Amino acid sequence: MHPSEVLFQGKRQPLLLPACDHYAGSEKLMRKSMALQQELGPVFDITFDCEDGAAAGSEAGHAALVASLLNSEDNRFNRIGARVHEPGSPHFEHDVATIVGAAAPRLAFVMLPKVSSAMEVARAIDLINQHAAPSGRSDLPVHVLIETHGALREAYDIAALPQVESLSFGIMDFVSAHYGAIPAGAMRTPGQFTHPLVVRAKLEMVAACHAHGKVPSHNVTTDIKDSAIVANDAQRAAAEFGFTRMWSIHPDQIKAILKAFTPRLSEVNEATNILSEAMAAGWGPIAHHGRLHDRASYRYYWTVLQRAKLAGLALPEAAAAIVNHTEAS
Repeated sequence: MHPSEVLFQGKRQPLLLPACDHYAGSEKLMRKSMALQQELGPVFDITFDCEDGAAAGSEAGHAALVASLLNSEDNRFNRIGARVHEPGSPHFEHDVATIVGAAAPRLAFVMLPKVSSAMEVARAIDLINQHAAPSGRSDLPVHVLIETHGALREAYDIAALPQVESLSFGIMDFVSAHYGAIPAGAMRTPGQFTHPLVVRAKLEMVAACHAHGKVPSHNVTTDIKDSAIVANDAQRAAAEFGFTRMWSIHPDQIKAILKAFTPRLSEVNEATNILSEAMAAGWGPIAHHGRLHDRASYRYYWTVLQRAKLAGLALPEAAAAIVNHTEAS
């Protein structure tokens, strides 16, 4: 039996997504990001931005452009999503009708910003499904930005919705929603990792995601000139807060984010050795280097291999055999 059968009996397997979600708003940047994805492969996602990407008065044309790019041959891996306007915007329904209606089969996900409740997300999903249905797409993934008090309060309920695949933390809107009670410094490092209200918000959102097997995505690093800053932010988001994905707003940030979230080779080798012994033992308990391992730790090490594969890391032969056995079974 392969890991997904043995290790997750009666449980939903956790969703895994590429560790970087790269945002692009203008046509120039959208085309540039697609070219970079073709070069590097589907190791990062792209989100075409209608909320902040469209010039005032050009919202309809921008949505049409997004749909056309999604349907183009440059969308080689079908790993591009779209952030539409917020559900309360007069442009929201048009965005969904234009983008989902024309490109649902090629669309990786729809990102919903500035939601205030799980009910609002559910209503938005109903509209998305209505426009996706004619193309036969009934399960289009939805990502949700947690950036309002209401969304944070209902993060667990939002993460529980079946079509919701990921929650992202919108730090700038969240801090701004406190009208000066949280200083501007909390929008960036080090304040974003130390201010109690921001720390609380991040941890609650991450906990909601992991409780339902969904993907928590960290906010952007606004400093686009210093790669060390984004690397540090990504490392802290992963190691200290449990995020498994992070936004990028500049192409130079992508590789730093991927490196921070990709398991180290030593971790991959350890996972390979432990899972190989576990398979040989019929997934019963084993002792590895004097330490007991059972199905609880096997789930962890199985996820290490899945994350490494998703990041495009060259796996050892034994690890590739485990992963391929999983996929083939």
